[in-house]
Amino acid sequence: MTDTLLPNGIKDGGGGDGTYFKKGCNPFAQTGRSKLQNKRASLNQQIIKQMRMRAGAENLLKATSNNKVKEMVLLELSYVNANLQLLMGQLEGLNSSVEVYQNAQETANIPLIALGLKETKEVDFSTLFKDFILEHYSEDGNSYEDEIADLMDLRQACRTPSRNDAGVELLAKYFSHLPLLESRFFSPSRQTGIFFTWYDSFTGVPVCQQNLSLEKASILFNMAALYSQIGTRSNRQTIVGLEEAISSFQIAAGLLNHLKETFTHTPSYDMSPAMVSMLIRMMLAQAQECLFEKTALPGIRNQFSSLMKMAQEAAKVSEIYDQVHQSMIQTPIKDNVPLFWSTMSQVKTNHYRSMAHYFVASALLDHQLGPRDDEDQQEKTLSQVYDRLPEGRTPLEILKDKEERERIGKAHIRRAILGHEEALRIYSMCHHLNNMEALQDILKASHERSLNKCSENENEEEFADYTEAPDIISKTEHKAEMEVPTTTKVKVTDFFHRLGPLSVFSAKQRWTAPRTIQLRPEDRDLGFTLKGETPVQVVSLDPLCQAAADGLKEGDYIVAISDTDCKWLGVGEVMRLLKDVNEEGIDIQVVSMMDSNPPMPTKSATFCGNLPKTYSMICLAYDDEDKKSRKVTKKSSFINWGLKNKLKSASTLSLPTADHSGTLPWNKPCPTFPSSSSYNNDSSLY
Repeated sequence: MTDTLLPNGIKDGGGGDGTYFKKGCNPFAQTGRSKLQNKRASLNQQIIKQMRMRAGAENLLKATSNNKVKEMVLLELSYVNANLQLLMGQLEGLNSSVEVYQNAQETANIPLIALGLKETKEVDFSTLFKDFILEHYSEDGNSYEDEIADLMDLRQACRTPSRNDAGVELLAKYFSHLPLLESRFFSPSRQTGIFFTWYDSFTGVPVCQQNLSLEKASILFNMAALYSQIGTRSNRQTIVGLEEAISSFQIAAGLLNHLKETFTHTPSYDMSPAMVSMLIRMMLAQAQECLFEKTALPGIRNQFSSLMKMAQEAAKVSEIYDQVHQSMIQTPIKDNVPLFWSTMSQVKTNHYRSMAHYFVASALLDHQLGPRDDEDQQEKTLSQVYDRLPEGRTPLEILKDKEERERIGKAHIRRAILGHEEALRIYSMCHHLNNMEALQDILKASHERSLNKCSENENEEEFADYTEAPDIISKTEHKAEMEVPTTTKVKVTDFFHRLGPLSVFSAKQRWTAPRTIQLRPEDRDLGFTLKGETPVQVVSLDPLCQAAADGLKEGDYIVAISDTDCKWLGVGEVMRLLKDVNEEGIDIQVVSMMDSNPPMPTKSATFCGNLPKTYSMICLAYDDEDKKSRKVTKKSSFINWGLKNKLKSASTLSLPTADHSGTLPWNKPCPTFPSSSSYNNDSSLY
């Protein structure tokens, strides 16, 4: 799926790997993942089309005073908003389609959630970069056509990265190039005119900026999404596959955390602090789930201490998923997070809690304290499982009293059964979960196992016991932690290396056009000395020498000697070129640094939907009179349409056994769509 992409003039030496950079996946390949991504791109186009139609209708509504026209516009607005709601529902369905990301042979584990890649529009750097090179660096921009083409090819490849380490490396390389591009072409005192457009992965609303902050943040998001897809695809029936999944989800969490801390004012809803915080929790929860599966994969020893340990591990997974679910149902996250996600987190919360109670029940019912058992060890283990014991009993009393032990064990198994039944109930109420038959089999198997354990220890002659099982303290020996990603900083070669050392030749520095000076040695003395690394700088200039008379200035940089480019030559190499100058002399080219204009505050030419209850965008406007920045807030829509509240279902999923539980607020409010009247009307969409 990945081919080596070679720039003009570079030949493949046969290695094929590492010679340049990799192409992304074939965008026309009919894989499940590519079909999903193509569908996402199509929906993004339809959403922006409808939003533009609404913008025009709203403007007409404001402008007209004709009542008949107003009625027609209001009717049209109702149609447009209905279409937007349908499109948003389809986009939510794409974010709920986790089956295509799972391992093809994976049927024994509960599915994991992968993030979809953010979509973007193509960017043409060619004309604007050529103009900037000519204007700022005084070089022929056409001579950099190959470099610009290579940059555009790399960005295009990043739109379809392969789901492996090569795809991650591709995104990391482009991300590492962005600071170099920013230093070369993005001046703090002027706008380049290049617009970067990215679509929100949850709402489909486009966000457009002229600076590189949005580009960097979106690439980081896609790197995290790609790692989540790698973790989801891993074979969780092997230790190696589980370790790959654990590492991938932890790196994804680390990338998202880096995104949250570095880009604090990204106008895209899917990268807002609240949403990113929720995504971090979800990635860590899935990593913790895989850690639990890794512990259980070799088999759980049927011993008192082993069962109690697994109970606390399962309780830890349940606790983390409960935190994820709570963050998903908070404002503003709940309005746009896919229903499938909140349902899945709720299912897993109940499922793992039920598993914890099942393990404790098995330990108490199947392992009576015998003469060969370590009494002190079992007492210590039991005391660590509960934060409170029923009716003030001590751990040792429970262990030694067979009837009390059975009574508490049965209470745990009843609580496990209730949790599994709740998980199955929630599963049945989410149509996206209903399509996952393997999940249903796991939930039913877990429920059946708990029922069998209950029937094995049931005595018809006993009176009904309504003892409530105490909560289990969560504990884990291996906690999922965010991994600091090393892939965000990859060593790359600057595409525009020929422009000179970046520390000197950058967009922040302003330069004169190159001047030609003819050097004629006088008594083997040129009249100046050189210093610096690359490029060399003229110092100690004799004001009476011939070079000074020809226009050489103190502090000038030598960029060429005769036909030799000297931007990357040190003092020793330049002196070797100048030492054998004959009486006719030699021409050198020099440039002088100009005073930089005071930088203006960066103005982000941003358009995005004003998502109510999500993430508000504040732009800074520059006041030329008082030199102060003032806040400019976008006005909300003239009329707020499409406020239909549908109950949002939050379902629960289980582990690779059987379980379903969770209480649902099953219908969620459809988000109102932002007014498009504040949109820049950019016609060519992705």
